[in-house]
Amino acid sequence: MKVKTIGYFFTQALKSILRNFWMSLASVATVAVSLIILGAFILLTANTNYIAQAVEQDVEIAVFLYVDTPENKVKALGDKLEDISGVDSVELIPKEEGLRQLSKQFGEEHDLVSALGGENPLPDYYIVKAEEPQQVSTIVKEIEKLPHVEKVNYGQGVVEKLFSITRWIRIGGIVVVAVLAACTVFLIAVTIRLTVYARRKEVNIMKSVGATNWFIRWPFLLEGIFLGFFGALIASTVLYFSYIIFLDKITAAMSFLPIQRDLSILKNVALVVLPSGPLIGFLGSFLSLQRYLKI
Repeated sequence: MKVKTIGYFFTQALKSILRNFWMSLASVATVAVSLIILGAFILLTANTNYIAQAVEQDVEIAVFLYVDTPENKVKALGDKLEDISGVDSVELIPKEEGLRQLSKQFGEEHDLVSALGGENPLPDYYIVKAEEPQQVSTIVKEIEKLPHVEKVNYGQGVVEKLFSITRWIRIGGIVVVAVLAACTVFLIAVTIRLTVYARRKEVNIMKSVGATNWFIRWPFLLEGIFLGFFGALIASTVLYFSYIIFLDKITAAMSFLPIQRDLSILKNVALVVLPSGPLIGFLGSFLSLQRYLKI
């Protein structure tokens, strides 16, 4: 294909966009909105996964003993906990330390002891950490079989809920984006249809003098690709600056929240958004040409 011919295709595509400016603008806006929502769902899902993984990594198993467990049995239990496959560390929190931690929340220690009748009713307990988060459930089952264990607490439910939320966010995002993408394809198809209709005489003349089908198609296909690209470019820009502003706000308000602060995540979003725009535009143009141009 000659450079002059390619230049002709590009020129005709750009002229057509300007000729149908408002319809083209509507197509670009629809592409942009669709891809902004797509990018937002990608960022939301990535951050929800990131938070879930951070929580999962910090999962601790609290092993509470019966209050009247003898000291030698407490130490023996610690040895048994260390022998469980998959256990990374075991830390004993004596009842005295537990009382001190409780006192920090409710006031002076002697006041708390007095309120409790002069005795420390708290049990000794162990904090157990797993080598891998996936091993927590198995370790808990083994711990529950050991003697002198009254109760075992761990935060696995929180992680499961987070992953459940992530799954529903992903499903909802796919549905919303699919609907918007279909609307965008339709709108671009309408735009191209109007262009074809406006240039129907020119197209017929080109066909009569022997122009190939693809020679006629390319300006229209490029028009759709341009509309999709402009929409994708706007969407990527909006997502980039919006996420930076979001990071600033969330860091100032909730610095403890583990979210994706690495801006490389935006590159991954751009790798999805930028090609999606031209692809949607091409699809809209192609469908329009197949149906209305019959070439």
